[in-house]
This record gives sequence, C-alpha cells and structure tokens, in this order.
Amino acid sequence: MEATEIKKRIVACGNIPAHVAIIMDGNGRWARQQDLPRVRGHQEGINSVREVVRACGEINIKYLTLYTFSAENWKRPASEVSALMSLLLRTVKSEFDDLNKNNVRLEVLGNLSDLPLAARKGMEGAIRRLRNNTGLTLNLALSYSSRTEITDSLRSILGQIQAGKLSADEVDEETVSDNLYTRAIPDPDLLIRTSGEFRISNFLLWQLAYTEIYVSPVFWPDFRKREFFEAIDIYQSRERRFGKVSEQIKIEGSNGSAE
Repeated sequence: MEATEIKKRIVACGNIPAHVAIIMDGNGRWARQQDLPRVRGHQEGINSVREVVRACGEINIKYLTLYTFSAENWKRPASEVSALMSLLLRTVKSEFDDLNKNNVRLEVLGNLSDLPLAARKGMEGAIRRLRNNTGLTLNLALSYSSRTEITDSLRSILGQIQAGKLSADEVDEETVSDNLYTRAIPDPDLLIRTSGEFRISNFLLWQLAYTEIYVSPVFWPDFRKREFFEAIDIYQSRERRFGKVSEQIKIEGSNGSAE
C-alpha cells in the first residue's frame, strides 16, 4: 500500500499519537551492505529524518524525539565522531529554512555542552531562531543518556530537599518527571526502533513505561514516509490499557463518548 493510502486510513482513524520517539538504527549496516563508508549511512539517514519530520506535520503529531547521538557514542572511533559532528552542523544549516517554513520548533535533550564548539553554537542558534514556531516540536537527543538524566533528576530533587523547598515525603513520580529533561512534554505514545534490534539502548527509560513499541526490520536510511505511516497504522490497531483490563478501557471509552 502506498504512503498516501496509509495516511488516509490513519487520519480517518483519528487516534494520532501526540509524541513519537525513534531509535534511528542501522546506518552503519546499511552502508556496509552498499560497500560504502559508515558516514554515508549517516548522510543517507538525514533524508529519512527529513521525510519523517514532514510526515509528522502532515498528520499533526505534536512531538518527535530522535535518538541522534548517545553519550555512549563518544566511544566510537574519533574519525567517525568527528564526521558525525560535522554532519550535524551541516544538516542544521541546510535544513533550517525547511524546518522554519514548516513551523517546526527545535529542542535538544542531553548534554549540549559536550558537543564541539561549532556544533554546539550551530544547535543553539537554530534552537533560538525556531523557538517561536508552534507546530511540531523536534527533540534531538544529543550526548544523551537516560541513566544520566534520571541521576540528574534525583540530584535536582535532593538539592531542593536540602534547600528546604521540598520535603522527602512530597517526592512522588510526578516530582521525578518534573525534573527530567522532558519535563515540558508528554511521555512518548509510540517508540519506533529500526533495523530489527530489540533494545532500548539507554533511551528514555523512565518515559517509556507505558509506551507502545514498534520494531521495524528496515535500516534507518531506507525508513521513509511509507514505513513511518505503517508504524502509526500498527499503533492505532493496539489497545493501550495502562495496567487495566480491556473491559475497563471499553467502559471508560463509552463514558467518554457519552460526555
């Protein structure tokens, strides 16, 4: 089925996820299959990012979070890391006009200060210039570690307790969430991982507690609008129970529609 047909079915269903997160996996393996340098896989993956961002706008998804560069990725060969940082800077510059035209707001999750100066300045400038846009919020997870994020959240809470702004008895799940990098956005409704790998890879561990997971066998550089809409279509066919049973969900749904 073509992307346009899947899109029509998605829109007719109406159950559009507000927040989609993606682990963009398989760039290196795609390049190896093509007998190309690994960086070519990352370069081709930019085209997939572009298509998915546009697809989100077409069906009115509010938040898209892309696992762009993990804290662990700094352990890769220096030549690859340098190429990735250069690619990030070039992409931010080349895609800026398109993002702005499509009313996309840009944010970063992670430790932006870890990036080389040129890449960091480029990201900060793009974030600043796109901050008033009101369409899709595109979150790039850069130098990101979910365990570090949770640790930072706990450190922040402890600081508030020590300062007398919060008591230990007041700390609950909402307190933790309010101190995460994602405090201003809802948890993902759907997580997509490409390349057929079944791992979360230290990504949004707290936020994914009730997220639907879809694993695509397609390498990220080949993952385009059609594949993205297929993932949304599968998501819409699932029943999200949040620990309840189907009968409870149906009753709550009927009560909601009656109102």
